[in-house]
Amino acid sequence: MRFRLSLFAIITVACACLSPALAQPVGGMMMGMQQVIKVNKCDPQLNRNVYPGYVAGYYPRFGPYGWYDVYGVRYTQPVVSGSAHLGIDYINTTSKPMASIEFGLLARGALVAEVRDVGTFSPGAEIKHEFGISTNVFPLGTGLPVCVPLRITFTDGSKWRNPHLPAIQRSIYR
Repeated sequence: MRFRLSLFAIITVACACLSPALAQPVGGMMMGMQQVIKVNKCDPQLNRNVYPGYVAGYYPRFGPYGWYDVYGVRYTQPVVSGSAHLGIDYINTTSKPMASIEFGLLARGALVAEVRDVGTFSPGAEIKHEFGISTNVFPLGTGLPVCVPLRITFTDGSKWRNPHLPAIQRSIYR
């Protein structure tokens, strides 16, 4: 009887410790107990030209846009065109304005693309942006695509990095 009681106590404590991690929203990440980003919609599309209510995400110039991503590798984001798009509807749920955010697109549990948005994203403001992605992302296969924040820079210069980064996929850097 003592063994069963002890096993029950261990399971109860383990469940209590894991509950904040299990309560984490899909497509959003927590910073302590606070959610950093709430993703309302993650919509990768092939050959779709219009996202009603969405505007193009940040591009510093005409042509592909590159940066060193959270993995330390140079990533190039294609321009928004008539081929492949990723529409993300998200909200900054922190109390600080964000200056940039990098999202990863997960499909079938794997990182298949990244996008970066730059601007001033105020707390509570809903942002609906579309980004160009590689046509090599498709077909997505079964399972729902998920947009997860990878790294955020706030306007005060502080940074947040996803503590549960998806495994790096070298194929996305071609």
